[in-house]
Amino acid sequence: MEWLSIVTAAVAPGIALLAYFYLKDRYDTEPIHMVARVFVYGLLLVFPTMVLQRALVLSLGDNPFLFAFGITAAVEEFFKWFILYYAIYKHTVFDEPYDSIVYAVSVSLGFATLENVIYALLNPFSFGVLLFRALLPVSGHALFAVMMGYFMGKAKFGDPAKKGRLLLASLAVPVFFHGLFDYILLQTKTGWVWLIVPLMVFLWVRGMGSVNRANAKSPFRAVQEEEVKL
Repeated sequence: MEWLSIVTAAVAPGIALLAYFYLKDRYDTEPIHMVARVFVYGLLLVFPTMVLQRALVLSLGDNPFLFAFGITAAVEEFFKWFILYYAIYKHTVFDEPYDSIVYAVSVSLGFATLENVIYALLNPFSFGVLLFRALLPVSGHALFAVMMGYFMGKAKFGDPAKKGRLLLASLAVPVFFHGLFDYILLQTKTGWVWLIVPLMVFLWVRGMGSVNRANAKSPFRAVQEEEVKL
């Protein structure tokens, strides 16, 4: 049953990160079935994304910059954004700014989890490799999703005049950082850790700041605080 241990180890980081960001919702927790549904959407994105990326590599080549920012980052983040916008943006469950972070993380980690399982099954299994993938690619997907969800929340609940610009930012910002992440790993064969670690620290600090700002703008915050006073 070695394969079961491999799959469990590959799935665990995505589930743990999803639980972490789910529990960060301070004022109006999302329905579990909706979060699970969006997670499954992310799983289902993996194979069509892989097929499209392979077709793009065959037609456009594998130039590192194009591969990192266009074939990998742009394609993956666009499909996640598409699911988030069309499945959640106008849904009744999206009733506070933090909700889009939860659902963006959910679809992104669904994608990252199946990607991680496929990688683990097709490559030699070791705890070190899976730890590396948990700390970098899987958590990276989650943090890119926080950016996507944060800007989509601002687009829905912020200034209507800025809606288009913010929706564009909800796609462009994660594409940029995802592309940068991949480009560093592709181009820096030695010493890459000196670039990736500061980037990951920046992404975590920025991501948690976005989480706190989104929660602070919840319409349920004042109600809950008033109930606490009573």
